[in-house]
Amino acid sequence: MPDDSADGIEPEPGRRFVVCGDNALARRLITELVDRHGVAVTVLLPSLSDNHAPDIAELASDPDAQGSRPEVVVARRLTAEVLERAGVRAAAAVAVVSADDVANVDAALIIREFDPDVRIVVRLFNPVLGEGVATMLGDCAVLSGSEIAAPAFVAATLGDDTPTFLRLPDDELLRTASRDALDPATADVVCALADTSGREPITLPEDEDSADLVLVRAYGRQRPVRARPRRQLLQTARLILSRRLRWALGASAALLAVGSVLLGQARDLDPIQAGYLTLLTALGSAEANPAGSSVEKLTALLLVIIGVALVPTVTALVVDSVVRARLAVAAGRLTEPLDDHVIVVGLGNIGTRVIQELHSFGVAVVAVDRAPTARGVAVARELGLPFLIGDATSPEMLRAASVSTCRALVVLCADDVTNLETALLGRSLHRVANGGVATPLRVVLRLFDEGFAQRVQRAFGINHSRSVSYLAAPAFAAAMMGREVIDTISVGRRVLLVAELPVGAGSDLEGRSCPEVSRPREARVIAMRTGRAGQTIWSLPQRRPLVRTDRLLVVATRAGLAALLGRTVASADPPPTSPATVGGTPLRLLRPPATRHPAGRPEADAPSCPEPAGGDITDRPTAEGGL
Repeated sequence: MPDDSADGIEPEPGRRFVVCGDNALARRLITELVDRHGVAVTVLLPSLSDNHAPDIAELASDPDAQGSRPEVVVARRLTAEVLERAGVRAAAAVAVVSADDVANVDAALIIREFDPDVRIVVRLFNPVLGEGVATMLGDCAVLSGSEIAAPAFVAATLGDDTPTFLRLPDDELLRTASRDALDPATADVVCALADTSGREPITLPEDEDSADLVLVRAYGRQRPVRARPRRQLLQTARLILSRRLRWALGASAALLAVGSVLLGQARDLDPIQAGYLTLLTALGSAEANPAGSSVEKLTALLLVIIGVALVPTVTALVVDSVVRARLAVAAGRLTEPLDDHVIVVGLGNIGTRVIQELHSFGVAVVAVDRAPTARGVAVARELGLPFLIGDATSPEMLRAASVSTCRALVVLCADDVTNLETALLGRSLHRVANGGVATPLRVVLRLFDEGFAQRVQRAFGINHSRSVSYLAAPAFAAAMMGREVIDTISVGRRVLLVAELPVGAGSDLEGRSCPEVSRPREARVIAMRTGRAGQTIWSLPQRRPLVRTDRLLVVATRAGLAALLGRTVASADPPPTSPATVGGTPLRLLRPPATRHPAGRPEADAPSCPEPAGGDITDRPTAEGGL
C-alpha cells in the first residue's frame, strides 16, 4: 500500500496519546499517530509476546523511527496505578481498540472513572452498544473498524464500477461513480477522486478533468437495494425431492404407464379410462374379472403388488427427504449447487459486515467459517444465507460451497498465509472444474502486510487485497484528535478520507479562502457549513474568508488529512475577531446608507454598521465579492 508522504508535518510538543491494544489496528494506529501526526504515544500492552505486541515493542526500540518512538507499558489489567504510569491524566486522548467489545467497554469505564475529562475513542462492533457507550461516557467517540473497511472489500468483490455511498450527517447522500457512466445533464460532480488509468491510481489529481473516478451528489435518493432473489422456497422443494425420491417416483410412474397401456389394450379402453382403472387397481380398489384375458389378469395382479409396495416406500422417502431438508435449512447448508454467487470465508467482524453489504446489494452469498460460534454465523442464519462450518483450506469444503460456479471468492481470515492458501486452492479448483478456459476467478484477500501483498500480486496475479487496519487507522487517529472522519473511499489499496473539520479560532485556516485550503494530491474541500444556521454550501465561494464558526467537508489522503488537522488547531491565545482578510488583505464591508428623517437630515441615533464578529460575516456582502 502506498505511502502518502507526511513531509512537512511538525510534531505537536506536549501532546501525548495513549493506545490500549496489541492487535493489527493498534499497530497501525500507533504508526499513524507517530509518523503522520508527529505526536507522542504511550502503548498499554497486556504482554510482550501475544498478537502484534512484539512488533509494537520493536517500534518502540527502533532507532531509525521517523517520529518519536512510542513508550510501552506492560500490564495484564488496567488499574489506577497503570493508568497513572501511562500518563492518562495528561493525555489528549485514549484509544481502546482490542477486538473484544466487552473488554473495550470495561476498559473505557475504568479510564473514565480515573479521569472524567480525557477524550476516549472506543472500538466497538455492536452499534446499539456503541450508541449507549458514547452517550454515557461524555467526550467519547465510538468507531467500528469493520464498518469503515467493509465497503472497500465489497467494491473490490463486485468490481470497480460498484458505487460507494457516503451518508453525511445532514442526511445528504453522496456516491462514487465512473465519469464515463455519468449523464452530464443530471450529474453533479462534487470532487474528482482519482485517475485510475495508469498502473497506480493518482488520487486527487491536479488536473481534475483527468480523473475517471468522481464523487457525485445523489440529491437525497436512498441507496438502491436490489431485492435478493427468492430462491429459498425453490431450493427447499428441490431438496425435498431428493435423488432417491425422484428415482422411486419415476420408476413407479413408468410401471403405472405400462400397466395403463396393457389394460387399455386388454379391455379396449381409451387412455383416460385406462389410466383411471390402473390407478384404482394400484391403490387397492381393483375388481376381479375371471372372464378377462391372461394379460389383463397378470397386469391387474402386478398393479396390486406395485401399489402395496409403492405407498409405504414413497411415504418413507418423502418423510426422509422432508426431515433432511428441514435439517439442512436449519443448519444453513446449501440446498443445491449455486452459480454466480460470492463465497465469503471468515465470519469475524469484517466478514459479518461484508456478507451484510453483499446481501443488501442482492448478491447470492455462501458463508464459510471453521467455528460454529463465529459472529457471522448467527447473522447468516438471520439473513437466510447458506453457510458451511469447516476448514476452507480443504478442497471438499470449497467444492461444497460451489466454488466452480461462483463469481468471486473473498477470504477474510485473520492470518495472511491461511488467506493466501485458501485463495490459491479456490482458484485452482475453479480453473480445473471449468477446463481451464473459463474467466479467472475473482479473488479478494485480506492481507495485513504490505510487502507480502505486493509479492503475492507479482507472483500469483492476485490484485485485489485490502487491509482492515490500514483502512480504519486514519479514522481512529482523527477521532483521537477530536476530528470526525465521516467515511472512507477505497481506491485500490489506497484510501481517501471524508472528514468534517472545524476552523479553529486563530488557526492557520482562519481568514483564508477555500481554494487556499485545497491542495492537489493531498486534500480538497467539497463543501462548507456556515456557523449561523448550519447551512451546507456546495458551490464554494472563491474569495469568501473562512471564520472560526465554519466547518469544512474535505476529501483527503491520509497524509493530507494529517497536515490539514494541524492547520485547523485553534491558537492557544486566539486574536480577537477582526475584519476578515483574503490572503492577508483586509476586506472592506459595504455599509447600508444612514437612516434619514423625512426632512432629509441624518438620524442622530442611527447606529453605524459594526465590524462583523464570528459567524456574522458569513451572511454579509463584501467588497471583494464574497457572500
